[in-house]
Amino acid sequence: MGYRAMFAVGFAVGFVVGTRAGRERYDQMVKYAKQVADSPAVHKATVTIKEKTTEISKTAVSRAPDVAKSASAQVPKIAKSARQKAGKGSPRHGKDGAADDVSADGHLVYPADDPQSSVNGTRYNT
Repeated sequence: MGYRAMFAVGFAVGFVVGTRAGRERYDQMVKYAKQVADSPAVHKATVTIKEKTTEISKTAVSRAPDVAKSASAQVPKIAKSARQKAGKGSPRHGKDGAADDVSADGHLVYPADDPQSSVNGTRYNT
């Protein structure tokens, strides 16, 4: 609701200022805008920007398969590194480095079902 009100206020202010400036000021602003758009410097900049954009997009398209291949090769390495870092020293792991809630084969173990579950960080052997 606030955005609509702000838009309405902005529109009203613009309308009042525009009507006070009059048609002559509007025509003057249009004339200056056309002069800027028709200037050789602006045309040169536009051409340069288009050329660079085309060059960059072609380079990106040609490099995309290599980057994707490299990224897909890096993912297993990153995942392995993350698993190793999470293995020991993590608050969810016991003294032996095994996760408290994951069995050796990687399946989730609920603490109530685990015969060696820990209570308050202390393992009780039953």
